[in-house]
Amino acid sequence: MPTLNRIVETALYVDSLERAGAFYAQTLGLRSLLATDSLHAFGVGDSSVLLVFKRGGSMRTQVLPDEGGTIPPHDGSGPIHICFSVDADALGEWEASLNEAGVAIEGRTQWPRGGESIYFRDPDGHLLELMTPGNWDLPGL
Repeated sequence: MPTLNRIVETALYVDSLERAGAFYAQTLGLRSLLATDSLHAFGVGDSSVLLVFKRGGSMRTQVLPDEGGTIPPHDGSGPIHICFSVDADALGEWEASLNEAGVAIEGRTQWPRGGESIYFRDPDGHLLELMTPGNWDLPGL
């Protein structure tokens, strides 16, 4: 069987792209890669993309220009969970930054392998996690 290398894109579905776009750009400092009326794409580090779709906005097949192909319909509902990797020495700075932005920390975990996580929510109720290395038996995780 061929090998999968990594997850390239992760998607969330939100009620307000403007509100979600501001949260991910300003509160989490993600770099905008693309912004349309139904999608905002953000770079996470140098190897992942967070796609934020307007809920219900991707329910039709999307046809790309110049015979670029098609993207089948998709959508989602309910609170989703996403975990972002952070350096161990940056977790305290992240907590201070989230607190300053008025974002409540809802949970904390000390993982058996030595990593630590904090949990909070985006404006649409999605559960976000910041995790330091030392949780999974994979390099850097």
